[in-house]
Amino acid sequence: MKIAVIGVGRWGVHLLRNFLAHPKVNVIAVVDPHPERLAAVKQQFSLNEDVVLTTQWQDLKQVPGLTAVAIATPAITHYALIQDALQQGYHVLAEKPLTLDPAECRELCLLAEQRHLILMVDHTYLFHPAVERGQTVVQGGKLGDLRYGYATRTHLGPVRQDVDALWDLAIHDIAIFNTWLGQSPVKVQATGTVWLQGAVGEDAESGRGGDTEKLLLASPYPSGTLSANGFGSLDSTGTAKTPTSSPRPRVPVSPSQGLADLVWLTLTYPDNFQAYIHLCWLNPDKQRRLGIVGSLGSLIFDEMSRSSPLTLLHGEFEQQGNQFIPVNQSQVMLELEPGEPLQRVCSCFVVSILDNTPPKVSSGWVGTQLVEILAALTVSLKEGGKPVFLNECSTNVPLR
Repeated sequence: MKIAVIGVGRWGVHLLRNFLAHPKVNVIAVVDPHPERLAAVKQQFSLNEDVVLTTQWQDLKQVPGLTAVAIATPAITHYALIQDALQQGYHVLAEKPLTLDPAECRELCLLAEQRHLILMVDHTYLFHPAVERGQTVVQGGKLGDLRYGYATRTHLGPVRQDVDALWDLAIHDIAIFNTWLGQSPVKVQATGTVWLQGAVGEDAESGRGGDTEKLLLASPYPSGTLSANGFGSLDSTGTAKTPTSSPRPRVPVSPSQGLADLVWLTLTYPDNFQAYIHLCWLNPDKQRRLGIVGSLGSLIFDEMSRSSPLTLLHGEFEQQGNQFIPVNQSQVMLELEPGEPLQRVCSCFVVSILDNTPPKVSSGWVGTQLVEILAALTVSLKEGGKPVFLNECSTNVPLR
């Protein structure tokens, strides 16, 4: 199977590595707007001379036998690139998010179906052995009646200039909760704070926001980041360059006036289960922790754990008079199957193409559903935490 990798920045280089190692894949082209990156991957992976290295996506149309493309470019470029790829008859693996607009996502999914092509989104965590095992635990009833969920995703940088902490970080934990619960939230709320990057645009000083504010409600990416070559203007890390923002605020401001550094989310599911998520990219305390609490215990997925990333904590209350006494307490570190999650992503994409069957995990429709949730959270964030209901037209897809 002949594949091209589009974008070899911080994440694209890992996609390239995995596809080069796949026994059923022949990487025949690599595209990136930066010639120095192309030279770097050619040397790093000892690419053959017959591998096409180009700065222009359009050059792929001249490459014979191309079957599929893997797109790892800034999200603002995804819609145009994916649409063109599908129209050319290529299967597509896209980095998350699929696009920044739910309507565009739905359009691409329908186009892929009409063309009988595979459209898959790289939601890597859905292929993590801990997430797969965790789904079995939760849906197997081992936690009893589910009570609530929580997640913390914090670190000290990198700080994005093209998107806020919500769009940068939240999609991982939302995808895990949806998968473990087997359902999608019906109501969302978000609040946040801006410290580092104030409002962008001509109306920033007035505080009105104008057209820029409208744009931020629809998409977290500022205008002017998509150039004629379909990639946009990229920096050395693969991030879209943005217009210079206003000076850093001396005091925290509302997310409606810039890119939120700290975000708090509440997701409410159909059975009234609630999940609370804490996101921040200016906290030196790096955490990647998610848990679900039930009447019989808790399940913890902790990526930073030195022992085991997935732990099952047993414990419940026994009422004695007017006292509630903890009983049946124990801790089990669950064994996981070995394997790199991204390798599993790439293998799933290849198998889906060979079998001509859309993937059940991380399909284009799953990616669309997650973008719908992020879009609703963006509205809530800009409106100070107003509850936003996901309407009945939202994508309804089976989660495994």
